[in-house]
Order: sequence, then C-alpha cells, then structure tokens
Amino acid sequence: MKRGFDIVASLIGLVLITPLFLIIALLIKLFMPGPVIFCQNRTGRYGKTFLLYKFRSMTINQAGTTITVKGDSRITPLGAKLRKYKLDELPELWNVLKGDMSFVGPRPDLPVFTDRLTGEEKRILDLRPGITGPASLKYSNEEEILAGVPDPQKYTDIIIWPDKVSINLDYYHNRSFFGDIVIILKTVFRIIN
Repeated sequence: MKRGFDIVASLIGLVLITPLFLIIALLIKLFMPGPVIFCQNRTGRYGKTFLLYKFRSMTINQAGTTITVKGDSRITPLGAKLRKYKLDELPELWNVLKGDMSFVGPRPDLPVFTDRLTGEEKRILDLRPGITGPASLKYSNEEEILAGVPDPQKYTDIIIWPDKVSINLDYYHNRSFFGDIVIILKTVFRIIN
C-alpha cells in the first residue's frame, strides 16, 4: 500500500508541479551560475547508495563541513529561499518514483553518518529513506538550531544525530500507513505556516 501510494502521488506531483520546476530551474540558471540540479550519493534501503536529486542551493565547488547552518556563506540568497520553503527538495519526487525513496521515512544520510549505526540501529536501513519523517519534523529548523551553538559539528554528533537515530528507530517499530499520512499533513502545514 505504501509503495503504491508513493508511485501514484509522486507521479501526480511531478506532473502538476512541472511549471514550478521550470520556474525554479530558470531562476537558478539566471542567479546561480552552474548546474540546476545538485546530485549526491546517499545511503538508501538496505545500506545501498543512490543518487539523491535536489535543486542546487549552494555555490559550486565549495569544500567544507557536511552540515549547514543558517547564514552559511555557501548558501546563495536564492538557495536560502528554496531551502526555507523546502522547494530545493522537489526533485526528490523523482527519487520516490524510482523507488530510491518514500514520502515518509528517515531522511537519507551521507554514508559518513549511516556507517555509525550499530546493532539495533541498523534496522533503520531496512526502510526506504523519506522526503519527510518524524525526525525531519522535529528538526525542521535544524539550520537555525546549529547557528545558535558554538560548535555545530559537535552538537550534531553528540545531540542531534543520536536523537534522530532514536526517533527513526521508534518510527521503524511503530510505522503505519495512517501515521505516514499524518506526518505528510504535518509537514505540509509546517511549510506553509
């Protein structure tokens, strides 16, 4: 049922928001020289990596930390707007349609993070990663939180990452189709408010 919903909803979404895709792509081309789409290897179901698609929100050829904070110099002004309203994540609908992702599940992390999972925590990798999920809802303002701490990387490693793992493990044990619909609705209302 969940996979069927993902296929139908992502296909409808891709068709309906094609004009928005084109507008965003044009704006990126006009104001952010370089590629429109950002691609990155992320850890997917069963620990297999896949190519995640997003609208590019940062300058190109930027080295740095794997985490971002509000006001990060790598994020362009247009990119900041795309990130604020989660518009940069719209291309992930293609990942959902392909089966790399689901609408709801743990966010797909970089291998550097998922390699830290041990024991029971590895059950999280039995799930398709999601565009949204319980941990995404709790940390929807993660960039703002990290901007307010002295050492964002340390705070991520010690506080946020373990909490996300705990939340995602709880989702693994208690997930349901109805629960997923509630998470989707909460995500939509949080974005538009």
